[in-house]
Amino acid sequence: MEINFLAVLVAALSSFVVGFVWYNPKVFGTIWMNEIGMTEEKAKQGNMAKIFGLTFVFAFMLAFIMMPITIHQFGALGMVGGDETKALPSYAAFMADYQDAFRTFKHGALHGFMSGLFIALPIVATNCLFEQKSFKYAAITSGYWIVVMTLMGAIICGWK
Repeated sequence: MEINFLAVLVAALSSFVVGFVWYNPKVFGTIWMNEIGMTEEKAKQGNMAKIFGLTFVFAFMLAFIMMPITIHQFGALGMVGGDETKALPSYAAFMADYQDAFRTFKHGALHGFMSGLFIALPIVATNCLFEQKSFKYAAITSGYWIVVMTLMGAIICGWK
């Protein structure tokens, strides 16, 4: 089973596309800024190279881990110890029969959505509770991650 780095790259970049739309002032950007007390002036003071550079690194990491979450064949690879060259012939036969099973954009989107709902939302919501952030902030931020993970899952799983 090969890692498709192009799919991971595109999935990582998709988080930027979603972010540019999601956090646009005409969508949720103004509400989000008000909820965290951010101003245009304060936003411009940030080191954009650092912010966007690290954001890409983190998005790449998230896209990378979406592979075993959305592609079930990674489970089969794990059953043989992770090294295809040391697997019994039955592994090759299994993969020949099932290598593309459930490898669709729709299936990846489903698993990405579930990951966002059951991983990202609880993490964001827990932080918001302790940081005493508003429900609006929690909804906007977790909503962003649910959409991003849905899209990443679709790209990672469906791209063959």
